[in-house]
Amino acid sequence: MPRIDASALYALGSAALLALALILARLGLRARPVVAAAATSVPTATLLMWLAAPFALDPAAFDLTATLIFAACGVLFPIGQTLLSFETNRRMGPTLAGALGNVTPLFALGFAAVLLGEQVTRLRGAGAMVIILGVLSLTLPGGTLRRGWPLWVLALPVASALIRGITQPGVKAGLALWPNPFAASLIGYTISSAIILSLRATQRHLPVPWRDHAMFMLVGVCNAGAVMAMYAALARGAVGMVAPLVATYPLFTLAFSALILRDERLHARLLGGVAAIVAGVVLVLEG
Repeated sequence: MPRIDASALYALGSAALLALALILARLGLRARPVVAAAATSVPTATLLMWLAAPFALDPAAFDLTATLIFAACGVLFPIGQTLLSFETNRRMGPTLAGALGNVTPLFALGFAAVLLGEQVTRLRGAGAMVIILGVLSLTLPGGTLRRGWPLWVLALPVASALIRGITQPGVKAGLALWPNPFAASLIGYTISSAIILSLRATQRHLPVPWRDHAMFMLVGVCNAGAVMAMYAALARGAVGMVAPLVATYPLFTLAFSALILRDERLHARLLGGVAAIVAGVVLVLEG
């Protein structure tokens, strides 16, 4: 079963890189606006991909339909998810940003039921309830609301999860035509870079210290690595196995937060909420 083992390894690597990107972004967002941060991280990853393209792309395998699918997904992902994730991270912190953004499978389940006619099993229904309870445990009075963010901020990670829930099926369809995870990442990131640089050009440019640029360049590398690792896992293994492993990234966030951040306070309700969300995601995807 080497293919399954490789897929699991890629998926766990993706989860770890997603968590590390959240932690590093938290440090950088203390001094930079969200759009400026994204205008550094996304194009940096895109530039590195283009430098590697001559070695990672096979022109003979090019598929126009897949290219158009990847480009269409790039209008929303990674740029939309990056902006929403950065803003959520800035307001809530990386642990909550990771936990609340981890409801993507609920949207995927809904799209499957509406568009594909798939039935919602009891196990998946139970998983959805566990996720909802986990989110409530993070937001009820006496928990994380002491951090001072208003309830409307919950819309940010939900919108981020919705974007991922929309684009993941599209990327999967494109990979069926052109099974090259690097190509999917490169095309999507190129479109997203064009969008964020255009948006940045309309804003007033303020001097930015090199240290802040370097931080978000590193964030971009981590996010790009996470995306490519996830696509590589999907190209090698079943979604039902890959997605639950990628969904464990809030646990990596907790570990990195405890090691790197000093202002991230962990408590029983927070830990229990994150654990419930991850367990619910696993139930949804395994059902």
